[in-house]
Amino acid sequence: MTAIVELKASDLNPQGGVFCPNPLADMKLWSSHPKVYLNVAAKGGEAKCPYCGTVYRLKEGEVVAHGH
Repeated sequence: MTAIVELKASDLNPQGGVFCPNPLADMKLWSSHPKVYLNVAAKGGEAKCPYCGTVYRLKEGEVVAHGH
């Protein structure tokens, strides 16, 4: 089953992304895969981790500020 993590725009870093593994995904960081950057803002508000398949997406109605 694919985990889906809904994000607020404020959860994104200044470049518009997140790292996986991520505490928001309720992962045990010590037993997870290598850290990978996912650019959620550039991918239409959703990005999927190539290692674990977790999907990170903006919550409905969330808007990424210009400059992200």
